[in-house]
Formats: sequence, C-alpha cells, structure tokens
Amino acid sequence: MKHHLYPHSTTFSPDPQTVLSFDLEGRLISVFLQGTVYKRDLSSGVHVRYQQQGRQREKLSGEEARQFYSKVQDLLLRHQDDFPAELSARLKSVYGPEQLMQEKERFLHVYRPISILPPDQYLAVVLQATEGCTWNKCTFCNFYADRPFKVKTPLEFQAHVQDVKNFLGQGVLLRRSVFLADGNALALGFSRLQDMLKTTREAFPGLPISSFIDVFTGNKHTREEWKALKELGLQRVFIGMESGLDEVLSFINKPGSQQDLQEFVSDLKAAGLQVGLILMVGVGGQEFREPHAQASLDALEQMPLDREDLIYLSPFVEHPGFTYSEKRQSLGLTPMSELEVEAELSRLAKILRSRGLKAARYDIREFLY
Repeated sequence: MKHHLYPHSTTFSPDPQTVLSFDLEGRLISVFLQGTVYKRDLSSGVHVRYQQQGRQREKLSGEEARQFYSKVQDLLLRHQDDFPAELSARLKSVYGPEQLMQEKERFLHVYRPISILPPDQYLAVVLQATEGCTWNKCTFCNFYADRPFKVKTPLEFQAHVQDVKNFLGQGVLLRRSVFLADGNALALGFSRLQDMLKTTREAFPGLPISSFIDVFTGNKHTREEWKALKELGLQRVFIGMESGLDEVLSFINKPGSQQDLQEFVSDLKAAGLQVGLILMVGVGGQEFREPHAQASLDALEQMPLDREDLIYLSPFVEHPGFTYSEKRQSLGLTPMSELEVEAELSRLAKILRSRGLKAARYDIREFLY
C-alpha cells in the first residue's frame, strides 16, 4: 500500500492498478482503476476515459455515478484498518456517495453551467463575472446559446466570489490560477474590470488571472488600460483566433480581421501580458485547408509572440444542425475527416514548435470542470 500526503491533496494506492485521489475537503478527485481513468467534476459528474479503441470516453449517468461512488467507498472500507495514522487523519472526512451526489445542487447554486475553459485553466478557480457571450453569433458555437449576456453588479460579483470560496473550501489549494468567465468577460468597461480584479485578487491573493476576449471587443481598451489591468493581476488573455484567413472568419461569422488581431496582440504584448491564441484545425473543410493554414501561420509569424505565449490547435468538430453545417452544405464545401484533421493538427504543431512557439492540442470534448 502506498500513499502521498500533498499540501493540496491526498492519494492512496492499495495496489499498482488502483490509485485514488482526494482534495483536502475529502471530495474525490479521480480514480485510476486497471487502466481506466475516472474523473469527478465539481458537480459530481463522472467522466471516464478508456484505453481500448471504440469507447474512449463517456460520462456516467447520475445513477451510474452514484454506484461508482459506492464502489469507491467500499474500497476504502476494505483497507481502512491498514491505513497509517497520517492517512487515516486525512481520509476521516472523505465524502460518501450521498454527499458527493449533493455537490451538484451546491454547484448549481454557485455557478451557471461553465461551458468551456482553455486547457491550462482546467485547474483554475472560475469566477463568472459575466454570463454568456457579448457576440454569441459565431456559426460553429452554441456554448452560450442557452443564456443571454449578463454582467454581475459589483455586489453580485462580491457575493459570487464568497460563494465560490465557500464551495471550494480547502479544495482551493488544488487551484493554480483564477479564470474570469464566461466568454468575453474582458469586454467589460475598464473601471468595472478594475473593481472585479481587485475583488478577485483580495479573495485569491497570489493566483494569476486569465480570461477570454474577442478581437472585435478587445480593441476598446488602450495599451495603458491593459497595463493597469496587468498590475491588478491579469496575466494572460485568451483569444479565439479561429483562423488567420479573413474569408474563413466571414464564413463562420467571427467579428474582426487578421489585421485587427495582429494589432490587438501587439497592444497586449506591449502591455506585458501573455496571450493564448486558439486556432481551429479543419474549419472550412478541404477547400480551405491550405489557404486557412498558410494565412494562419503567416499571421502568427507577424505577431510579437514569445515563449510565454500559447497557441492551442483545436480539432474542428462539425455538429449537425448548427448554422455552420447548413452554410457549408449550401456552399458545397467538403468536410475534412477526423484522420485528416489529426494529420493537419500534427503538421501545424510541428511547424509552430520549429519556430520556437508553444503549440498544444485543445480538444473541447475533453473539457470538464
């Protein structure tokens, strides 16, 4: 039997094929069991990743999650008499199945659904300064289709921050940063953002802050304002670049242009901020494959990026019924296969890394919070 008592979590491994981890509140984080990984999100949904082909990932139903939590509890009970004293002390407050299932209600009291985060922010403290997206008209996206854009008042935001702190408890020690959500939170007015960042920094001192913004909205802030926001803890600005080809941006109804993006990134870098650019791979289908790739590489080459910046390559997944799908079919464009998208993603990643840039995969299907 092995165990590790970390400053932020506890792991317990009764055998080489089984590893369980818990936060300091006693909530299950993940289980590795005979090659299969089970991860619990903050609303106690269980996400499973399998090794075998054909069934790589799924989310358990509510009843399946309850049964899984019961199995975890049984496993702990079978081994508790063998626990060293320090492990027993850590695990004495472990949540049982019913407590874990009740976390969904607690989560929904604190949050509206968290639709998406950048991959390096999956272990962030998420604060929903806004709900929804200011634009919300891109043809490929329905992340915020279920809610209108709303900004929390200063009092609402302060209450939300306190609710998040209470909900996370000692589990906050797992969190590496703060993400100001939802889509386009940085589109708020400068004074409102100042107040929100001050509140955030007071609640979570020492944690760097990141957030999304689009090119169209981002140009409303001056370089001096971005510098001031950096002084208040803002570290990285994430931008849905999607493509460096204006024709593709128009096709997906994404506001802004390649020139707008280059100027915006230059302002952010001049202010001392790090950027995260999200580039879709496969958007526009076969006909746009090469022009999209070349224009995107050219655009990135002209930006003042450095090793602190991130470029995420997101494999494009076409969902039937979206406006994108209807528009693609009307124009007679040919979608790229999954294998073709993967090959293109690998090719672009190799080129970007050869230029000294950080390029990583961003698969929205793997997102959970």
